[in-house]
Amino acid sequence: MKPYLSVIVPAYQKQSTILTDLRHIQDVLKHIRYPSELICVVDGKTDQTFAIASKFAQSTSDVRVVSYPHNRGKGYAIRFGMAQSRGQIIAFLDAGMEINPNGLSMLLEHFEWYHADIVVGSKRHPVSKVSYPWQRRILSWGYQLLVRTLFGLKIRDTQTGLKCFRSQVLQDILPRLVTDGYAFDIEVLAVAQSAGFTRIFEAPVEMKLDFGGASVLTGPKLLRFCFTMLLDTLTIFYRLTFTSFYHV
Repeated sequence: MKPYLSVIVPAYQKQSTILTDLRHIQDVLKHIRYPSELICVVDGKTDQTFAIASKFAQSTSDVRVVSYPHNRGKGYAIRFGMAQSRGQIIAFLDAGMEINPNGLSMLLEHFEWYHADIVVGSKRHPVSKVSYPWQRRILSWGYQLLVRTLFGLKIRDTQTGLKCFRSQVLQDILPRLVTDGYAFDIEVLAVAQSAGFTRIFEAPVEMKLDFGGASVLTGPKLLRFCFTMLLDTLTIFYRLTFTSFYHV
C-alpha cells in the first residue's frame, strides 16, 4: 500500500491565481499513485485569497484551507501546514505555478528509488527544464556557493519551492525550526542533516519565471530581500554551529 501524501501550498496575496493553482494541483494529485490531501495555507487574510480558496474547498473533500489574521512569512506558513498534515510523506509546493506541479511525481519516484529522507526539486538537476532571468541565476549561484560553504549540503539547489519529506524527519525537527521567511528552506535542510537525516537527494523540475512577473523583485525590494536572506542564513549558521539552539 502506498504511503499517504500531504501537499502543503503556502499562498500570500494570490487572489488572482489561487483557484487555478488549486485546481491544477488537485488534478495532478488525482493522477499519481498515492492517496493524498491538499492543504492550502493562506499567509494572512490581506486580500481575497482565503475567501476564494475556502469556497473552492467546500466543493471537494480532499482540499483543506487554513489561515491566520496576519502575514507571517513563507516559513511560518509551511510549518503551520505541516503541523496539521496527516501524511507519511509531506511535500510543499509554492503557489503561483512557476513550478510545474507534475514534478511531484518525479520527487515521489526518487523517494522510492533512494529510500530518501528528503527529496528537493532542483533547478540544477541535469534534466530540469528552467527558464528564469539571468539576474536571478547569478544570485542563485552565489547563494548556493555560500550555503555549501557554510552548511556542507551536497545538493546544488536549496531554494526551489518543491520539496518532499518523510514524516519522521519533520516529527523530529519541526519543533526546532523558527525561521519564518524564505531562509526556511535552508533551516529545514541544515537542521535535518545535523540531526542525522542525511539521505537528501535532488530531483528535476520544470520551472518558468517571467522577468516581468510579480514574483520577480527588482531595485530596492530586491536589495532588501537579499539582505534579509543573508542575515537569516548567517543567523541559522550561528545557531547551528556555535550554540545548542537546534538540539533537543
